[in-house]
Amino acid sequence: MKLAIDYQIALNSPDSLIPSEQQCLEWLNKTVNILGEKKPVLLTVRIVEEVEIKQLNKDYRHKDSATNVLSFPYEKMPGVVENDEIADYLGDIIICASVVKQEALEQNKPLENHWVHMLIHGCLHLYGFDHLDNNEAEEMEALEIKILATLLYPNPYIGNTE
Repeated sequence: MKLAIDYQIALNSPDSLIPSEQQCLEWLNKTVNILGEKKPVLLTVRIVEEVEIKQLNKDYRHKDSATNVLSFPYEKMPGVVENDEIADYLGDIIICASVVKQEALEQNKPLENHWVHMLIHGCLHLYGFDHLDNNEAEEMEALEIKILATLLYPNPYIGNTE
């Protein structure tokens, strides 16, 4: 299984507290492998400031606030024939560094643990998983916990008061 990411850091002052491209690649590769992906895939990981994610959240979800992660699955254009031999483009995962950092502090979690969780969460959204109702949320959370465990990270929902 081949996974490639377009890793974008759109921060005014990047710091060492964001995951490296290699870390993101490792975490996401495990995710798509567990999901049973057979074809090569490509996705974008964009790490942004609050102003950018707030605008995206307002434009696409009609919520006027910053959030931790947004996912934008790629939608094939009707009538366009795509080459099955090239990698499938999954979409974009947009993560706000300051929100992830603040949530990790509030939830008393190691920052790296929260980053890996947010990346997996965003990737699952690209595959159509959601948490709009309790059944969907339970299915998505169970899959997140499974993937995190294979990467040797703890269950993010234990002790979580979100």
